[in-house]
Amino acid sequence: MAYLLRFPFNMFTFMFLICAPDIICGEIRYSIPEEMEQGAFIGNIAQDLGLNVRQLSARKFRLSSDDGGRYMKVSLDNGILSIRERIDRERICRQAETCTLSFETTLENPLEVYRGELEILDVNDNSPAFGDGSIVLQISEASAPGVRIRLDRAEDPDIGINTVAAYTISFTEYFSIKTRRTESDVLIPELLLDKPLDRELQSSFQLLLAATDGGTPQRTGTAQILVTVLDINDNAPVFDNDIYRVSVSEDAPHGTLVMKVKSNDLDEGLNAKITYFFSDNDLRRARNVFSLDPVSGEVRVDGPLDFEEANSYSLDVQAVDHGSPAMTGHSNVLIKVNDVNDNAPEIKVTSISNKIPENAPPGTFITFIDVIDRDSGENGQVRCLLPKNIPFRLQTASKHYKLVTSETLDREVISQYKLLISAWDLGSPSLSSNKTIHIAITDVNDNAPRFSKSSYHVYVMENNAPGASIFAVTALDPDQEQNSYISYSFVDNYIQNLPVSTYLTINSMNGTIYLLRGVDYEELKQFQILVQARDAGVPPLSSSATVNVIILDQNDNAPVIVSPSEQSGSAAEKGLPRSAGQGYLVTKIMATDADSGQNARIFYQMMKSTDPTLFTVTKDSGEIRTARRILQTDTPVHTLVILVKDNGQPSLSSTVTMNIRVLENSTEGITESSTLVKNPGYFSDPNVYLIIIFSCTSVAFLLIIVLLIGIKCKQDRSIIQGYNTPRYCYNRGESQDTYKGRPAMEETLCYPGTGRVVRVPEPHQYSVCLSPESAKSDFLFLQPCGAPTPQAE
Repeated sequence: MAYLLRFPFNMFTFMFLICAPDIICGEIRYSIPEEMEQGAFIGNIAQDLGLNVRQLSARKFRLSSDDGGRYMKVSLDNGILSIRERIDRERICRQAETCTLSFETTLENPLEVYRGELEILDVNDNSPAFGDGSIVLQISEASAPGVRIRLDRAEDPDIGINTVAAYTISFTEYFSIKTRRTESDVLIPELLLDKPLDRELQSSFQLLLAATDGGTPQRTGTAQILVTVLDINDNAPVFDNDIYRVSVSEDAPHGTLVMKVKSNDLDEGLNAKITYFFSDNDLRRARNVFSLDPVSGEVRVDGPLDFEEANSYSLDVQAVDHGSPAMTGHSNVLIKVNDVNDNAPEIKVTSISNKIPENAPPGTFITFIDVIDRDSGENGQVRCLLPKNIPFRLQTASKHYKLVTSETLDREVISQYKLLISAWDLGSPSLSSNKTIHIAITDVNDNAPRFSKSSYHVYVMENNAPGASIFAVTALDPDQEQNSYISYSFVDNYIQNLPVSTYLTINSMNGTIYLLRGVDYEELKQFQILVQARDAGVPPLSSSATVNVIILDQNDNAPVIVSPSEQSGSAAEKGLPRSAGQGYLVTKIMATDADSGQNARIFYQMMKSTDPTLFTVTKDSGEIRTARRILQTDTPVHTLVILVKDNGQPSLSSTVTMNIRVLENSTEGITESSTLVKNPGYFSDPNVYLIIIFSCTSVAFLLIIVLLIGIKCKQDRSIIQGYNTPRYCYNRGESQDTYKGRPAMEETLCYPGTGRVVRVPEPHQYSVCLSPESAKSDFLFLQPCGAPTPQAE
């Protein structure tokens, strides 16, 4: 059998290739019969496509389609395409003339795609079959020869010659079989009456109908034909009354007997057996309301009755005998339905408008309300009522109720009302119903926008990016829709004599404020703007809020060295007497910083020195002093590079270069110093002004400190010796050195753990100490020398 299945395959297998410029390289087609066993050979697809079998695995050769891949598989060892699962043509393609399965094969490196089709050929594997296996016919004995009765045809899922080709019937002298083809080429069997029937001689026939297909081998299906010969019925049933009248309450329960109809038939046997029916029209009307017993003729309640829908029913009852052909008798049944109070009042609202403005005056009409009861008499009389404590009332108007306002409304307090209307009838027992009416209170622009604050403080870092948002104001309007749509704008004002629009812009929709230009703390430290929120109502309402914009300083200015000033790009010159001792004040670096706060705090540092052991610079004050006495072996000219930096993050700095010349006598130094001061190019006018201001301020501050220290030292002289806390003191006395012809003063520097003494020329004499608190802060705290220092806990 397997050989016979493969043989047709070898006859119908073929392949053709079409080379294309894209990745689809060809197409292949196979034909096989259905019902081949699992693993059956279809073809050597590798050989048919001209592929190297040894490269199939390396190039990942595979079937990539979903439909064909279910029924087929490819061996990567030899490239053979075989059956994966039994193929049933009728299940896949039903009765289509052509049945194909599409598939694709894919190879990689390089990518190649081959399309293919597998045609499934029909095999005569299905027998003709009749639906129920039997055919029941009833033929009257009065039927004339030559009558044709159409029979149910057999079904064969195969196609072509494998489908039904002929019908035959078992031999009988009364019947024969005839066939005809329809326009769709379907063979239809018909039973032909060849001889008149006589029920008294033979009341029934059993025939065998066979359907044969045209396949090889042929297959056959059979069905039994049961023919019953019917008696002639010549008497119709007759009812006792032509019209039946009856009444029933609409609340009658299910199954209540309404009445019973009766008829008689003069025939005998089946021709006298009667069945009762409603006519087709009445059956639709009385469905789920009344039922008719087909044997006894009892009419019963089969569903809910509703007087309001139908207060009477007129039903046509048929009495049908079992004769052949059947005969029918008719009678009319009139059923009257009695009313009961089973309907609650119905509340209907004729909605004129369910939206009322909040400024509507009392007495404003809202809608009509109709209350209807479908019952009759007292059962249909109704009353209506509204709940209390609401700003609405009902007015009677003819057959309607009018709903009107009774008080003023406020949408911001209550935006909508749910009115529960109650209605009841006067029946016994009384029935009632409720209906809820939703009334929306529409908004009127009676509220101005409100800001959360009357003023806001906004902090902006200087050198900001132009166009960045700095703040967003928000105002709320309790109104609704258009009346609550808020737009934001600036009230006309000026910043540094310029319109506010040159500095700022505001998003009118969300209140976001954008800074259009960069700001400089050194030029503008703060400004104030007025923001207005305006709604879109008619007329519009508005309110305003103040926004205080405070500019924060950024370390964007490097220290500027005021003194000494470099001349024409050359280093500043200073003179130093060779007789100067340790701690001698050579000069003082003065610098300013346009920033503020910590960004303006300046520190001094020695970056470069010809002799690092000879000079030191004070970190906070910028004073350059000698660290030791000048030796004969020291060079006559020393170059110092001083770094001046601020305390910002990141820190900015400047440098100044100084040439300090060692003088053999003080006169030479004085002359040079005087020359430097008198040189108009050495100090610019702004620098001179700054020096004068700083000098005056320092002198005033120093005098105050000296006065306070003198008072304090006099008060605390008795307790100075009780404290040993290290101090930073200035103890000045006369020295043997001279400076500009005057005696030099001796200054004692009391550092913790040291007792070095240096002499500094100074016309004043005072004693000042640095408080230990200076080590904990960025500021210098002074106290009189010898004053008690609190001990650390």
